[in-house]
Amino acid sequence: MIFQTLDDKSECVGVYVDGRLYFDDLPKNLTTTWKYSGSLYDKEIEYVGLYAGGTDLHDCSPENLRDEIQDCQKKLRAYLKSFEIAKVNMNDHCIYDLIPLDFLKRFCEVKNKITQHVFETYQKPANYEHLCSVDKLIHKIRHQKLNLSTADCRHLLTNSRDRNKTAELIKHYNYIDYNLFGTVTGRLTTKKGSFPILTLKKELRQMIKPTNDLFVCLDYNGAEVRTMLELNGQPQPKEDIHSWNARHLFEQNLEREECKVRFFAWLYDPDSNDIKSSDYDRDNLLDKWYDGEYIKTPYGRKIKVERRKALNYLLQSTTSDRVLSKAVEIDKFLCENAKGSYISHIVHDEIVIDYSDVDRDLISKIKKIFEGEYVAKVSAGKDYYNLRELEL
Repeated sequence: MIFQTLDDKSECVGVYVDGRLYFDDLPKNLTTTWKYSGSLYDKEIEYVGLYAGGTDLHDCSPENLRDEIQDCQKKLRAYLKSFEIAKVNMNDHCIYDLIPLDFLKRFCEVKNKITQHVFETYQKPANYEHLCSVDKLIHKIRHQKLNLSTADCRHLLTNSRDRNKTAELIKHYNYIDYNLFGTVTGRLTTKKGSFPILTLKKELRQMIKPTNDLFVCLDYNGAEVRTMLELNGQPQPKEDIHSWNARHLFEQNLEREECKVRFFAWLYDPDSNDIKSSDYDRDNLLDKWYDGEYIKTPYGRKIKVERRKALNYLLQSTTSDRVLSKAVEIDKFLCENAKGSYISHIVHDEIVIDYSDVDRDLISKIKKIFEGEYVAKVSAGKDYYNLRELEL
């Protein structure tokens, strides 16, 4: 049965089904809706918005419904704007307590029709299960309030621009809202109105504090380099990858940083012949994963790309999906075993855990989940800038 949820907060339970709104005894046979809602997290439901790859409701609706959905979306934006002007924090309220129920029924009915249209006419993505699990995780992160403070980093706010920016962030941007479909490779971006965790100046990360005792950060050593080894079927060196490369890829001895620069200059320049090694066989990877028009990644993505960029897309996309899949695994592990720790945020190839000291015995197990065959660094600190590597 097709339905729509009325709010995406776990405590705001309400659904629309067949012309009726339900708030208490929900129907039992709910099967298909537009997007995931935390209030129905334990049910087996198909989320059709994932079929559309982030496309807006209006753009994937049939022609006869476009005017109606456009009108509903316009009216919804007007309601939300009025709440913003009135300084109503929507994180503290259920939307159905503020918006007329007649309008919600009309909006949900047209969403139901569009949901049915997409379900019947769009192909289910090959990576649907992966997308669904990541979507549920970033939904959880979206509703976790950040602990922001400049109390111990005022020395960084040496100009009025930084001072005004941080004051605005602390006052109005306390949540991270990721966009699952912000890039073609699958790397997360953040939506408008989100705390800018992916673009914030590194020094200003000091304003981000854990709500528990520490931030524990998991970060791969040479993530995309190790992805290339894995895709080529090569073993993973159990040491710093750039130091290993410095000894094995060049005839003369190189310093680690010089090797790193030369390696990446070669890796993403198809015309460069600086490195010849079966461990890093670019042609073999493209023969296997690129058909001349699309790359198809191990995580089920199919991305149209010209050949010059194909290797870059393959490695970036595969690495990103590996990190996201590991984040889902770690989140599940924490839900089953931790007493207070949880994933705070994800920044490119790094997973950051808001860590409670009572869970100290779990760090090694979490690192093992994250690493797999790779090698990772674990750092910890009292804020997201001052981090110290842990020896585990």
